[in-house]
Amino acid sequence: MDFSLTEEQEAVREAARDFSQTHLLSGVVDRDSKALFPKEQVKMMGELGFMGMMVSPKFLGGGMDTVSYVLAVEEISKVDASCSVIMSVNNSLVCWGLEKYGSEKQKEKYLKRLASGEILGAFCLSEPEAGSDATSQKTTAMDHGDYFLLNGTKNWITNGGSAEVYLVMAQTEPGLGHKGISAFILEKGYEGFSVGKKEDKLGIRSSDTHSLMFADVKVPKDNLIGSLGFGFKFAMETLNGGRIGIAAQALGIASGAYELALAYSKERKTFGKHISEHQAIQFKLAEMATLIDAARLMVLRAAYLKDLNQDYADASARAKLYASEIAMKVTVEAVQIHGGYGYVKEYHVERLMRDAKITQIYEGTSEIQKIVISRGLIR
Repeated sequence: MDFSLTEEQEAVREAARDFSQTHLLSGVVDRDSKALFPKEQVKMMGELGFMGMMVSPKFLGGGMDTVSYVLAVEEISKVDASCSVIMSVNNSLVCWGLEKYGSEKQKEKYLKRLASGEILGAFCLSEPEAGSDATSQKTTAMDHGDYFLLNGTKNWITNGGSAEVYLVMAQTEPGLGHKGISAFILEKGYEGFSVGKKEDKLGIRSSDTHSLMFADVKVPKDNLIGSLGFGFKFAMETLNGGRIGIAAQALGIASGAYELALAYSKERKTFGKHISEHQAIQFKLAEMATLIDAARLMVLRAAYLKDLNQDYADASARAKLYASEIAMKVTVEAVQIHGGYGYVKEYHVERLMRDAKITQIYEGTSEIQKIVISRGLIR
């Protein structure tokens, strides 16, 4: 087994690390405190090719593999998890879904602009009464001949206020349950489409999360993705890849907190010596490093299986489950190692701890990941 990275993969990781340290770090505390959307930073990510990394160059993407993508997500997440989730949604959910299942016309019209970073995309599945239960969609899209008429509400939509293109799941045949769910492409300017207030969140505060409302929105027939009734499969297939991105985000948050704690332990002195010389701190650091190493191997394995076009649903669920759990554990320990300074914003670890929590919630809670994994085991 070869665990080494290619020269190209190493270069991607180095580019992401350099971008994060040079362009994200300086303003990250202020953006978090004021919940400021990182508009300029997202624009730069597009210019550097981070917004459509796995998309074919034919559609202005980077044509990179999934391993390169997760390496970049990890490095960006170490510094600013808000930027990484914006990037992750655009890559894993929106661009991948359109390239895999969209028509050539849809790709030409939307995917090129999304992959190049010219515009942002959003993935719209969750609803007030249908978060983890994706089968219970209340949003409807009724056939009116030349168009579908969309009505309903979506909740917890990342990039909800800043996106220009939205992939929306809706019931086209309510009597068929999940087999009656279809997927559509919406543009922000459609009449009857409105964006709710930005959510005031615990973590990933500078990413914008909104509710979306649809009141008799006319959606062109050309904007149906695939066929009628394909929406649930589309959402589930897309989320399998999305979990790899979220696992990489959780890994980055954990490794960023660990690196800060390790550096601090070599600077802070108590009882006449650096705290890194105290066995209690050494034990914490050793466990943190081991947990992170295990999570990284799981994330890379899921990405590698995806690149091989093998079934990666189970691997992505396991990686997301484990990485999100260790993100919480490691960030809490990083705050503990910093002591009182860990509670202060300028030392970053308290923000990473707040950011870590959401990785256990979105793309399906830990319990949902266990259901996905157990179904595979039973089969």
